[in-house]
Amino acid sequence: MTGELHDAKRPVSAALAGPYGHPFHPMLVAVPIGAWVASMVFDLASQFAPGPGFLAEGSKWLIALGVLGALAAAMAGFLDLFAIPVGTPAFRTGLLHMGLNLVITAAYAAGFLWRQAGTASDTGPGTGADTAAYTGAGVAAGPVALGPLLLSAGSLALLVVSGYLGGKLAYRYGVRVADEATQADGFRR
Repeated sequence: MTGELHDAKRPVSAALAGPYGHPFHPMLVAVPIGAWVASMVFDLASQFAPGPGFLAEGSKWLIALGVLGALAAAMAGFLDLFAIPVGTPAFRTGLLHMGLNLVITAAYAAGFLWRQAGTASDTGPGTGADTAAYTGAGVAAGPVALGPLLLSAGSLALLVVSGYLGGKLAYRYGVRVADEATQADGFRR
């Protein structure tokens, strides 16, 4: 194993990025992924449920939870990026993965603020063409409006692409994955 490949498997800081063979970034990404997928389920359910305000409100707060989780995951992921040698395909993939995640997180943060402000330019079915789907206090009263729903759907689609790239970093390039000699310990009888 080359020195650069060996280094890409080791944490820059075990306390901040996770110990060898058990990085924090993959554990932390479960929070934004789960929150944002659940928010989309709530968004869609709000289009069909009677009294959908609770679903729209729940979706908004799931988005906020996802943004906070994404920021935590980004910190650990950024440290993992430092372990990858610059100029390699793995580093370029890591930069693209990071860039997409920053765009996705910013889009979800904007979507949260859009919903919180109650300034949706589109409204959901049944709310009337001139009526926002939110009360004056930023609390959802109706289904999620079309604009915020489409923003979330587009962000979730980008998240799938970014997740693919993250999988490529781990499973193809072996970033922060234990080396084969360490892995062999799990298969001894």
